[in-house]
Amino acid sequence: MTGIYKRELRSYFYSMIGYVFIAFLTAFVGIYFMVYNLNMGYPYFSYALSGGLFILLIAIPVLTMKSFSEERRSKTDQLLLTAPVTLGQIVWGKYLAMVSIFAVPNLIFCLFPLVIKASGNAYFKVDYCAILAYFLLGCVYIAVGMFLSSLTESQIIAAISTFGVLLVLYLWNGLMDFLPSSAGGNLAGVLLLWTLLAFAVYQMTKNWILGAVLEVLGAAAGAAVYFLRPSWLEGLLSDVMGKLSLSNGFNSVLNNHLLDFGSLFLGISAIALFVFLTIQIIQRRRWS
Repeated sequence: MTGIYKRELRSYFYSMIGYVFIAFLTAFVGIYFMVYNLNMGYPYFSYALSGGLFILLIAIPVLTMKSFSEERRSKTDQLLLTAPVTLGQIVWGKYLAMVSIFAVPNLIFCLFPLVIKASGNAYFKVDYCAILAYFLLGCVYIAVGMFLSSLTESQIIAAISTFGVLLVLYLWNGLMDFLPSSAGGNLAGVLLLWTLLAFAVYQMTKNWILGAVLEVLGAAAGAAVYFLRPSWLEGLLSDVMGKLSLSNGFNSVLNNHLLDFGSLFLGISAIALFVFLTIQIIQRRRWS
């Protein structure tokens, strides 16, 4: 894995993507830092980071778009698939290389609270917790982008699809307001999500019997709950999916000055999930 990691890390700096990514992200957050903290006098650096959340939706797709799509387009993925390393080592090596690049501007951000302290009061615990939450959120976005890059040969498609998914995640809390509150509406939404899950299982296993069994079991369970305990379904989607907001950890630090360990666990779980899905996609292509 070390060889893959070093190879990927060098490739990002040879192609200038690494330098541009670091400079762009640092400069953008730096502008917010100058406006909020230096000009307006806010003592919390987390305000500047909150302005930099949206820029991740643009920067992360640029960083991740070539991680696997370029390998597929140039057919060099065959060399990786026949290398004496496991698929897990390949995927984790690529992922950690991108995380290392993303870590550089975050290390630079650690200097900004010191600048605030030199000018007046500073709240180091809150600011460094905000940087940690921001870094973890970016790591989740990188895992999502890497997974989407493994699905296509086109870097443009990988970048656009990553931006679209990250935009949905960015607007997640607001989108929850549009979910139905009635039992029937929630049943329809749950069955739709369950159908997507069954379809994903079928795509990964190519076993239509397993997918059909999952679909039937989900439909039967949903119908039983709807007729026997409809109150359980009321507001279910907004309650459950609202807890899956990946930005809750950062918002908790920003608004309440508290580090939400539940959100940290959710972020780490999301990283593991998308890395696992990436491995499965490549594994299926390896044997196809």
